[in-house]
Amino acid sequence: MLINTGHNYIQKFRKLLDWKLLAFLLLFLNVKLAVKIPAIALIYILQFDFKFGFSFKNSRLPLFYPLMILIGTINFIIGGRHDLSYVIVWLTGISFWLLCILAVHQVKLSVEKNDAEVIRNTIIVFFVINALCSAFNLLSIIHEIHAINPYTYQGNYQKYFIGTGDYIKGITFDTSNTNAILNAIGVIYFLDKKKPFMVLICMAVMLLTCSNFMNIILLLILSGIFIFKSTRDQKSLIAACVVMLVVFMLKVSPQNNQYVINITKYVFLREKPEQRSLITQTAEPVLSPEEQKQKIAQAYLDSVSKASMPKNRIIKPVFATTIPATKNGRIIIPGPDINSAPYQSLTTTPVEQRPLAAFINAHKQVLPISGNDNYNALTPGKVLGIVQTIGFLHHHASKIWMGAGMGNFSSKLAFRVSGLGFSGGYPTKYIYIYHDFLVNHLDLYLNFFSRRAGYHSLTNSPFSVYDQVTSEYGLLGLLALVLFYFGFFASRYQQLTYGIPLLFLMAAVFFVDYWFEQLSVIPFFELMLFLNISETNKLKPAIS
Repeated sequence: MLINTGHNYIQKFRKLLDWKLLAFLLLFLNVKLAVKIPAIALIYILQFDFKFGFSFKNSRLPLFYPLMILIGTINFIIGGRHDLSYVIVWLTGISFWLLCILAVHQVKLSVEKNDAEVIRNTIIVFFVINALCSAFNLLSIIHEIHAINPYTYQGNYQKYFIGTGDYIKGITFDTSNTNAILNAIGVIYFLDKKKPFMVLICMAVMLLTCSNFMNIILLLILSGIFIFKSTRDQKSLIAACVVMLVVFMLKVSPQNNQYVINITKYVFLREKPEQRSLITQTAEPVLSPEEQKQKIAQAYLDSVSKASMPKNRIIKPVFATTIPATKNGRIIIPGPDINSAPYQSLTTTPVEQRPLAAFINAHKQVLPISGNDNYNALTPGKVLGIVQTIGFLHHHASKIWMGAGMGNFSSKLAFRVSGLGFSGGYPTKYIYIYHDFLVNHLDLYLNFFSRRAGYHSLTNSPFSVYDQVTSEYGLLGLLALVLFYFGFFASRYQQLTYGIPLLFLMAAVFFVDYWFEQLSVIPFFELMLFLNISETNKLKPAIS
């Protein structure tokens, strides 16, 4: 009797969620490609189906994916680059698009085979697990530094401090930006579903990542929802989210305000980011010529000071003549000197930047930006990247329609196969760097990200989906993105509710990274859109 009852409860519990979909999301969204590929294999073993349903009329899946493979393949055939190194690059590029197709097919299949309530429960569990992992990230930092608020902790050479959000990676173990975008999606979704607790959870996790870009984008989208389409309860939730943002910026991470101000001045007023005053420990390749002169001068003065000091001089310790105390006589224990070296950012070149500096020194003659010691970075790298892409297409008319080819100008693939350690290692004997990539986006990235931390921001990264499809797949690729990806979902606008603000969200997110190659945010976004369409279709009255 008890065994039967327990078995019935287990069966009911199993029916509450799509366990295959949950396992797929938890594994496939992981940053490691070595985890993504087994996740794809596992889901196809458990849910075997290859009926993709691509069609020019009422296509089941976005035609964008096969069109990108087609454009890339034609470009490969007519491009004339068939050496082994580039063949491997091209096959790797094709494999990324195939993984996108396999992933979108499975999320669509899960929506088709399950009730909407089952998918909704699965999404809730995913966000709860991600929130717990994000909380674990934060608690691990607190345990390490023995301070309640790592966002204001300047010790350990400012390892955390303003960069604490970079360590809040969640269940994907990917960048904190990935975690921020997923939770921004969650805020919009749960706001529509009127689930206040989940809205606040997702908002809290997103704030922990300290993504200023996502804070601004989500604030704009929530403002639109507040004005154009929201109930009284939803307006209250949006107001609560805004209050959380303000409190976080003012109380939890106040130094982030100055960072936002500096970046704003840099983008709009062309003011250089605040420089660190300590330069004597900075590696030569990272310093400007003027800073190198200062370093030499400082080193000389230090040596003179040491030489003038008597060798046998005994240094007597100096003791305080008074003990600091309160009015009531309680002794005050002085706090740490935040101006001392352990409470300032490291001025030595970080280990991960040394290969970049070495590469610049070895190729100075062909790097117009990073190889120029007198180059002044007054324009954000994101803007310069767009200018480079436009200039490239302008000077190479034959590439306007189909681009430079996979891995030849602007993509995660191009950076990965350069052998500089981007997105993991790459076999040395197959390293591939196309000349137009070298003197444009790679040069641009090297210029900003071999410098100090003040330059390491989204505003200086040339990464962008729009840049990728335009430069490597040409205007045909850009049209495919607009018409057969965004257009695929936008054409169903009558069936979308929370899907419309999610489309605006992703349109903005595509400016900051190569998300199709990341294989993380995109499948989750597609799941949400397919679910929204399915929910609306099932609510329509049957035609008699």
